[in-house]
Amino acid sequence: MQLQKATKSTDVLAEPVLAPGHSYASITDKISLIVLTSKISVGWLLALAIAMGFLSLMLLSIGYLFVYGTGVWGINHPVGWGFAIINLVWWIGIGHAGTLISAILLLFRQEWRTSINRFAEAMTLFAVACAGLFPILHLGRPYLFWWLFPYYPNTMGMWPQFRSPLVWDVFAISTYATVSLLFWYVGLIPDLATFRDRAKNIYVRYLYGIFALGWRGSALHWQRFNTTYLLLAALATPLVVSVHTVVSFDFATGLVPGWHTTIFPPYFVAGAVFSGFAMVLTLMIPIRKVFALEDFITMRHLNNMAKIMLATGLFVLYGYTMEIFFGWYSANDFEYFLIFNTRMVGPMAWAFWVLIFCNGVVPQLLWFSRVRANPAALFVISIVVNIGMWFERFVIIVISLTRDFLPSSWGSYVPTFWDISLYVGTLGFFLTLIILFIRVLPLISIFEMRELAHHKSHQQEH
Repeated sequence: MQLQKATKSTDVLAEPVLAPGHSYASITDKISLIVLTSKISVGWLLALAIAMGFLSLMLLSIGYLFVYGTGVWGINHPVGWGFAIINLVWWIGIGHAGTLISAILLLFRQEWRTSINRFAEAMTLFAVACAGLFPILHLGRPYLFWWLFPYYPNTMGMWPQFRSPLVWDVFAISTYATVSLLFWYVGLIPDLATFRDRAKNIYVRYLYGIFALGWRGSALHWQRFNTTYLLLAALATPLVVSVHTVVSFDFATGLVPGWHTTIFPPYFVAGAVFSGFAMVLTLMIPIRKVFALEDFITMRHLNNMAKIMLATGLFVLYGYTMEIFFGWYSANDFEYFLIFNTRMVGPMAWAFWVLIFCNGVVPQLLWFSRVRANPAALFVISIVVNIGMWFERFVIIVISLTRDFLPSSWGSYVPTFWDISLYVGTLGFFLTLIILFIRVLPLISIFEMRELAHHKSHQQEH
């Protein structure tokens, strides 16, 4: 019986990246039918209604914030950075999986990225959109957010402090969003032309035609497309490292105990990829089931993503271990006190141990092939990891600020209803964009799946 179970698990993990028996026509029909069908399912409408309900909560929270100011949050002295900065770093991290899947795996010619890259790219854009809200909302006068851009202070004779990593964030995140948007849109052009040619509604056909930019699939079009796509992939690849590295500098360049450490840049990048792949699994597993996409998103994809989660999770766990080691070995009283008397046994130690359990203990289940072959188990683990990565930012930001150098300046932090409602509301905003994307644009890249089917058939012939 055990041998039979082991053989079954091995067979599942050996699945191809595309189930056999699919042709150009079957691939196009399967993917385009999700969007071009005239029937709107009740389940999709219900999911959209729930997501928009949480989106309404976000709009209410922002409106209340604009009327009464940031005093409605739990921030205080010394905890001047609360949920807003936690959520900024968390959302930016979630977007990293899309860039890695789309750009880096494309450059390395990894075929298994084909079925998930389009969705991951969209997830990146929507996560960056959520992250971009928080620096603006965190300002005392958010209606003057455009003062953050360097050209305006220069015209007013107020030179920005370019040594501040907060200024670097503006460049890093805006560059990341721009390149990711271009990369996503360029990859969509051939599929938009397919939708243009297959749409029955004349207005829908014209709309897709406008964004298809006159694509006709000629050899010249494909040559320019491939050149542009690879160039954008090359441009996007350094962003996987640079963006969250710059975000980590917000902390690493400070003198606050728990922040001033050189391990933050690689530690933050690994954590971003870790949480990004967790979010891809969280969303992709139910979507795969609902739309019957098991032939396109096979267990091979889930297994590979689980392995990347395991690898990056080990990097993150190493970072936690090194933080503890630095606190002991550095002989710095403040670092030692923060690690051993504040994080581990202090009044908010529960958050630290939740973090260790979610990001250190639970991901070790991914060592077992039977767990990686179980979509339900992967779904639960991915949710736990997302929770753990949020608590990582909470521990780094809030707990470090509650106990500074002087006991007279120590404080506590309790989030208010408006802190929590704004965070939950951004989840609704994110899910609303995801649900609309599924209904309006191809969830899986049609032309890349066709190319994959062509390669597979060619290999079988030879």
